[in-house]
Amino acid sequence: MTTSPQMRRVALASALGTSIEWYDFFIYTTASALVFNQLFFPTLSPVAGVLSAFATYAVGYIARPLGAVVFGHFGDRIGRKKSLVWTLLMMGIATFLVGLVPTHASIGNLAPLLLVVLRFVQGMAVGGEWGGAALLSVEHAPRERRTFFGAFAQIGSPVGLLLATSMFAVLNGTLSAEQFAAWGWRLPFLISIVLVVVGFVVRMKVAETPDFEHSAPRSDVLPIVQCLRTSWRQIVVGLGIFVGGFAAYYVLTTFMLAYTTTQLGLSRSTALAGQIVAAVVEAALMFVFASMGDRYGKGKVIAWGAVAGLLWAVPPFWLFGTGSALWLCVGVGVGLVGVTATYSVGAAYVAQLFAPRVRYTGMSLSYQLAGAIGGGLVPLFSTASLGWSGGHYWPVALVTAVFYAFTLICLRIGRAREQAAAMPAAQAAAL
Repeated sequence: MTTSPQMRRVALASALGTSIEWYDFFIYTTASALVFNQLFFPTLSPVAGVLSAFATYAVGYIARPLGAVVFGHFGDRIGRKKSLVWTLLMMGIATFLVGLVPTHASIGNLAPLLLVVLRFVQGMAVGGEWGGAALLSVEHAPRERRTFFGAFAQIGSPVGLLLATSMFAVLNGTLSAEQFAAWGWRLPFLISIVLVVVGFVVRMKVAETPDFEHSAPRSDVLPIVQCLRTSWRQIVVGLGIFVGGFAAYYVLTTFMLAYTTTQLGLSRSTALAGQIVAAVVEAALMFVFASMGDRYGKGKVIAWGAVAGLLWAVPPFWLFGTGSALWLCVGVGVGLVGVTATYSVGAAYVAQLFAPRVRYTGMSLSYQLAGAIGGGLVPLFSTASLGWSGGHYWPVALVTAVFYAFTLICLRIGRAREQAAAMPAAQAAAL
């Protein structure tokens, strides 16, 4: 099946924009796990320092639902494209400024405060980015290929992670520990401004989506109010679709970095290799699962991924405990198969739950609430649990399994909505 030049531009704009956004978000994540505890919380113990660094990192996830509401409002009122341009600029500027923040040694407690403010801006930007980028692809795509093209927004996560981790891996391998702590960690943040300029140019050339232009007239009721009144069940279902994969993803990447280096004594290069494997596995399988979603059904792919992830909640920690880089990569790589299955088709699945006039707000809020829980609170809880569990992994594995079980429950609840989306419009509207 051929793809039109316009659809190729849309897919590129969606993938490139989210890749840049996630690169910016993940370099902060990686720096939090590797050096922020030393540079911004030097007076705390190693575990407390990592916990405090993750707390500033979690602020970004707490800000994401707010970004979903703010940019969802503009995306549903004035258009997907205009909202996306602002999210890209906000993220780029905030990330660049993180690279300029003085450390605790220079300005004391003002240093972590500045980190928190900039991380909040990052979270706001990501909160508005994903929903618009996903809709840019889904709403431009032919109906029978919406799952496949929805994956172009999803591919930004593994590409961003791969870019961020590769950048830190190169710096870690070429600089001494002293150089990396003194100035090397700043380079990934400063370089991001170049990527933002490229993404801005590409995104400005894309047309507004047909679904937005042809949707029902806007009411005087705010999109968030209208969404909470009429679609709160869909928001909960959408949250559930994403939260299991999010929890597993950040346990296998962000928490894994801190756990293996501080608790197991593995080297940074070994831990970073696990992150690279995670990004490669997710990128390699993203469009495979998305194509399966168009062919066999999005719900079936999500269910398979959630079951696989639930069964794999404990084994990665057995493999991490071997101290082998190979087995660490196997533990992460296998875990990312289930994560990718749920994530790849999630954009198209959740988009179908909402009417076009509140779709940006509804799906953004679902996704970002799931991100705040699975990506923000889970690493924070996981790190804190190391203290009261004596460094044991069982609380982390249990939380991952519980969230995957919640995904399966929400999938069952949302099945009726998926069936309704496949009916003729008049019949579905009557449900």
